[in-house]
This record gives sequence, structure tokens and C-alpha cells, in this order.
Amino acid sequence: MEAFVSAVNDVVWSDALIYLCLGAGLFYSVLTRFAQVRHFKEMCKLLFSPNTSEKGISSFQALAVSLSGRVGVGNIAGVAAAIGFGGPGAIFWMWVVAFLGASTAYAESTLGQIYKLEEDGQYRGGPAYYFDRCLGQKWLAVLFAVSAIIACGVFLPGVQANAAGNAFTQVFGDGTMVSTSFGDVGSFKLVALAIILIVLAFIIFGGIKRIANFTQIVVPFMALGYIVLALIIVFLNIDKVPGIFSLIIGDAFTAQAGFGAAIGWGVKRGIYSNEAGQGTGPHAAAAAEVDHPAQQGLVQAFSVYVDTLFVCTATALMILMTQQYNVVGTLPEGQFIIQNVDAATEVGSAAFTQMALFSVFGSFGEAFVGIALFFFAFTTILAYYFIAETNIAYLNRYFKGSIPLVVVKLMIMFMVAYGMVNSSGYIWTIGDIGVGLMAWINILGILAIFFVAKPALTCLSDYEDQKKKGGQITFDPVKLGIKNATFWEKRLEKQSKDAE
Repeated sequence: MEAFVSAVNDVVWSDALIYLCLGAGLFYSVLTRFAQVRHFKEMCKLLFSPNTSEKGISSFQALAVSLSGRVGVGNIAGVAAAIGFGGPGAIFWMWVVAFLGASTAYAESTLGQIYKLEEDGQYRGGPAYYFDRCLGQKWLAVLFAVSAIIACGVFLPGVQANAAGNAFTQVFGDGTMVSTSFGDVGSFKLVALAIILIVLAFIIFGGIKRIANFTQIVVPFMALGYIVLALIIVFLNIDKVPGIFSLIIGDAFTAQAGFGAAIGWGVKRGIYSNEAGQGTGPHAAAAAEVDHPAQQGLVQAFSVYVDTLFVCTATALMILMTQQYNVVGTLPEGQFIIQNVDAATEVGSAAFTQMALFSVFGSFGEAFVGIALFFFAFTTILAYYFIAETNIAYLNRYFKGSIPLVVVKLMIMFMVAYGMVNSSGYIWTIGDIGVGLMAWINILGILAIFFVAKPALTCLSDYEDQKKKGGQITFDPVKLGIKNATFWEKRLEKQSKDAE
């Protein structure tokens, strides 16, 4: 089974997908005239726009929900894996995919807002909705919805749970070993599993409001604390900063690091971490209450910066400054391009990060990473559930009933348990397949949308024009020639009646 999963992953994550991700980001960056740079100040301002709707969530809550998916295992264990397999140069390619991916995030999240619907008293949207309502391709919408449910309900939760369990035992040890069908499992890891499952069940049965309220507290606090510790390490090693950046940039192109390994692992872990182009961000973006779709597109572009340029860079600097890493590249098992730590240290885990913090802060640093990773992983699982729920809501127009949603809830809980007790490498490979499947469908789909209607770019131009003129910001899709944006049409009609 493991060999089969690896073979499938090699097909999904071929060079074609890697260059498609980079190409799509460059494409939308040029077309938006690098909106991710021009509107940076506006992004920050929009974060704190209030929400007065019972049906939607605020821009900050939408950012927190999407960051709960973006800021997770990929930022801590994923960065360590990128360095371990691709060398320090992989971080450079994570930066590239983040910078370009911010424009992709803008495009997909704006589309999520334009074509969202109000269903069951909540705002819902995402790739399935905009493929259906913009392209008119229901088969593509159904394909994405099914892929998202499989990826977020089956493939991806196990990765988060696995990393959380490993971090937990890294801090507290294994405890008494318990014999199970999956081999011997430490009792402390089983305690962590029980805590996750109990709290997870309580929250996922509470809907998007409960998820948003939880993540808007936990994610910013843990991310800020994590970055503060990283900044302390940087400050203590400030003289090494130029050398570290030189190492990252220089190693991105050297033959020793393996150009293919560096770019491959950098882009793969970059996409896994910031999710730009993957199609997950638009689900949270669509749930936000905003005056104009472009506003949430810009907020989600900012979330890519927070994820990769802030959190991932913090992780990379800690690991590289303290030299708590090995690089295996594409060499056979047991051989290293660079070996700084014990050969037995697991590359595809948070071990490098925990060792880096331990080298400066002692047991406190190691424990903080374990706790942060535990919460990051947990909030990411919540984000995965929300995405799966949204796509089930889309499919409900074809397959009525509440059974599919209950099945997904139970499946996520099962996969959390399965991921917690299995090996890291196998679980990460399954997760990569889930990310790759959604990325293939979503990126090709949003490129097709551009050639059909250009709604995301039209929306950006309209928002920029209104900002220049001043006054109240509104969105009139009919005036802009955008079809099937029925939510916004009804909203504008209601506002006109209320004004009379």
C-alpha cells in the first residue's frame, strides 16, 4: 500500500504541477499589476472591518479560519521537511511560491465571494460554486467537491494528527507502551488523541460560527508567540542573518543541493503550507461579510504573507541559525548531504524545529513547539472539516440528506486516530496527494475562468475605481457584466428598497 501511495503521489506531484503553481501565480501577479504589493496597506486595514451579519463572519474571523488551515503542520514540520529533503535552498522557493501565490489567493478568494450563496442561514462558496456559476461546468464543480471532501475528510486530517501526536510525545515522552493493531503506541499519545477527538466532536457539531470563534483566539495567539520566540533567536544571532540569507539564496541553485529537489520540495511544502491555488482558502473567504468581493480577496492574499513570509521564515531561520538539521536530498537512506544532528532524527517531523528551540530555550522551547503544533494541527483539522462541510452542502442539491455530513464527521475523527498512530512518511504522502488533487483542478479552473469572463480582475478594477472616487463601497455585478452573482444582485436590490 505504501508503495502504491508513493507511486500515485509521484504522478500527482510531477514537475507539471510544480510549474503550474508557479506559472499561475506569475500570471495573476502580472495581470493584477502585483496587487499583493500595491495594496499591502489596504490589506492590513481591511482585516479589522466589523461584521454585523448573523449569516456571515468578519474579515478577521475569515482570516483566522483560513489561517487555521494555512498555519499548521506545514509551517513547523513542513519547513523542517523542506530543508531536510531539499536543502536550505528550498526555503527560497517557498518564498517565491508565497509571493506569486498571494495573487492566486486573491483571484480564487474573490471568486469565492462573487459566486457565494446563502444556504441554511450561512454564506457558502468555493471552487465548486464558482465552477458551476461562472463556467457553467457542473461536472467540474462536482469533481472538485468530491476531491475536496476526500482530501479534507480523509487524506489531510491524518497529517495534522500525526504531527500533533509526535510533538506531544517529543515533550512528554511515550509513557507506557500499549499494544494495538497498528503496533505499540505510547499511552501519552493516546491521551493526546482522546483530547483531540473529544474537543473536535464538540466543535464540528457547532458550525462555522463556533469554528470561527475558536480559531480567532487560538491561531493569532499561538502564531504570535511562535514568531516572538523566533525573533529572540534571530536577535541573539543577528550577526548570522546575512550569512543565512546568502545560504538560502545560494543553495537554491546549487548542484549539490539538487536544483530539482530544492524547487520541488520548496514549492510542494510552500503550497501545502500557504494553500495558495489549492482551492481551500475560498471557502473561508466566501463566509465573510464584506462590502465588495475584492476586499476579501486582498485579505486572503495577506494570509499567504502571514503564513509563509512570517511563520515559515521564522521556522527556517531558527533551524538554520542553530544548525539543528540534516539534509538527505535524494540520497539513499542513511546517507546525508549535510549532517549536523543525530542520523536517527526524523526528517518529516517537527524534530528539527523543536531541537532548534531547545538549543536556545531549553525544555521550555521544546514544550512550546509541541503545544503550538498541537493547537495549529487541531485548528487546521477544524478548517478541513469546514471545507468538507461546504462541499457537501454544494452536493446536497444533487444528493439530499444529512447522512453524508455525518459520515464525513465520523471519517475525519477516524482519520485523526489513524494518522496519530501511523508513521509520518506514509501519512505525509497521503496528505500530499490530497493537496495535489485539489490544486490541479482549482488552478486549471481559475485559469479557464479568466479566459471566459475575467471576473476577479474586473472586480479589482471596480474596487480600485471606487476607492479613488471615495464614498460608500458597493458591488453591482450586473453593471460590471458579471453573470450569476445572484447573492450580490439580491443584496443590491434589497439595499435599494431599504433606501427608498
